[in-house]
Amino acid sequence: MADEIKYFLSETGDGFDAIWNGKKIGEITYVRVGNDKMIIDYTGVDPDFRHKHVGLSLVRNAANIARAQHRYIITLCPFARAMFNRYPEFDDVRLLNHH
Repeated sequence: MADEIKYFLSETGDGFDAIWNGKKIGEITYVRVGNDKMIIDYTGVDPDFRHKHVGLSLVRNAANIARAQHRYIITLCPFARAMFNRYPEFDDVRLLNHH
């Protein structure tokens, strides 16, 4: 039976780590800006775990933190931006930039 991938708030509190069998296999980092925004600046997943929705789960964890803290998300990370564009579930926390 495959071991489950678990997600934990990082020690610094500015992201989440994906852990499998005691090994960190992915992470997402973000920066809080003011009282109502956060910037997702990095998402990385071990190549052996790509296509297992680890990155998407990391983005979902960050989105849940944003919801809990009433923040809107700016996606500087290209992967997070792609997930935001692909899945409408993130529309409620997306900070729309109108240029």
